[in-house]
Amino acid sequence: MADLDALFRDLVTANHILAREGVTDSLGHISVRHPDRPDRFFLSCSRSPELVQLDDIMEYDLDCNPIDQRGRPMYFERPIHGSIFKVRPEVQSVVHNHAYETIPFGLTKKPLRACVHPACGMGNSVPIWDIREDFGDTDMLITNKERGDALARGLGQDNSVLLPRHGCVVVGSSLKIATLNAVYFKINASLVLNTTMLGGEITYLSPGEIELTKKLVYSDNSVQRMWDYWSRRCGDAA
Repeated sequence: MADLDALFRDLVTANHILAREGVTDSLGHISVRHPDRPDRFFLSCSRSPELVQLDDIMEYDLDCNPIDQRGRPMYFERPIHGSIFKVRPEVQSVVHNHAYETIPFGLTKKPLRACVHPACGMGNSVPIWDIREDFGDTDMLITNKERGDALARGLGQDNSVLLPRHGCVVVGSSLKIATLNAVYFKINASLVLNTTMLGGEITYLSPGEIELTKKLVYSDNSVQRMWDYWSRRCGDAA
């Protein structure tokens, strides 16, 4: 049996890291799949990520029904998590956020590509899924199974997807890797925006560089090194 207490503590820390690094603000959320029950996942109750504590962690089935709600409010957009977990068995963690640096790339035809090596998890391209194309005018939120399933199809086999006029979704093969991917998705977007102001053509990572860099960035040592640093910055590590 997995150490769920340790997993919950890491999930709380992941929330705090994303807030500290400016990936989330009052909105946004991160989930992790149950290590012993792949048909379930854990997600905070509806609370701003910076404020999440252990008692806020809730368990859900993949249809996003709470196992033990105990009166706690739930995120409206939990179908983002359930739908992706259903179709991507290798995904262990899902992040949804509205990092401001990423928004312009969902509003324009300017592609978002990896330009710095820790962002290699973005792969060679980032798809865009526009809720308007599938459902017309909506409140923009992924609040039911139909919208969640459509978003999961838009993500496909990639690690990230842009949601025009809304934000983005980033996934990972572990909680710590999803956190890493989300942080560097934001950083990479900021670097592309800043570089664009200089004019000229941007030199992005090549497909070969992306694959070779993944081996180092996703190594246990590298992931833990970044996690320890971010944990200290958010105040969750001594």
